[in-house]
Amino acid sequence: MGLFAALKAFFQRRKRPVVLGLALGSGGAKGMAHLGALKAFSEAGLRFSVVTGTSIGSIVGALYAKGYSWADMTGIVDSINRREFSKNLRPFADMAPFEAFLEGYVDGEISALPLPFAACATDAATNECVVLREGRTARALTASSAIPPFFRGVEWEGRKLYDGAFSDAIPADVCRELGAQVVVGVDLSAFAKAEEDKGRIARLVGSAIGAFTPVKTLADAKTRGYEAADVMLRPNLYDFKATDLSRAAMDAMFEIGYREARDHLPDIEAAIAAARRKKK
Repeated sequence: MGLFAALKAFFQRRKRPVVLGLALGSGGAKGMAHLGALKAFSEAGLRFSVVTGTSIGSIVGALYAKGYSWADMTGIVDSINRREFSKNLRPFADMAPFEAFLEGYVDGEISALPLPFAACATDAATNECVVLREGRTARALTASSAIPPFFRGVEWEGRKLYDGAFSDAIPADVCRELGAQVVVGVDLSAFAKAEEDKGRIARLVGSAIGAFTPVKTLADAKTRGYEAADVMLRPNLYDFKATDLSRAAMDAMFEIGYREARDHLPDIEAAIAAARRKKK
């Protein structure tokens, strides 16, 4: 290699951008905070090259990997008949209607998405995390989101899969495995109510649901995400439930997610700068 070619290759390496990854956590309707965060990222000019998600985070993540903007996604949410959707939240409902709905937006294979993407689900037999990187995108999203006892498990290559929140709630570790050098995670349940803060009826209902849940929450289901993330956003959604589908609640959660992401933009920029220094 001549001197000019060597210098050119050297400077190209120096200019190589940091691979920025986004890991979106589980939380049902609290996923509106994900959309608010995406708005803040967009305004700041941040673009993610690798995306992973669990449950609602997998749905938002796949849409982002497909090329949808936060505004596109809010339009999709607005198109949903929330009253009809609520009617489908009954014990062990079939995920097929939701898969058909998602096919309208993310049809095709995961491998065909413009950005590297993975969804996390939980194996009913082993309780282990299953990282879905191939196969039909919409089917993977329903598997990642099949929260018992509201939904049945989703059949996937001979396995029955449930919501990934039980095994990897904020898959920052998977995001890093896919090549991200800086990972931003979003924890929608950072301010969840402790058992002692819940009312008696809520505790009884929770115990009953737990008895019928075929998978259990692993001890490191959340901590593994925190350990792998460079920046973890923690929108304060304490006053909201994963089933809050009212317009007022969804607007409020969107705004909380937006503010949380905006307030942590300096932390993200600092993490990117630190990664750049390591690359030199």
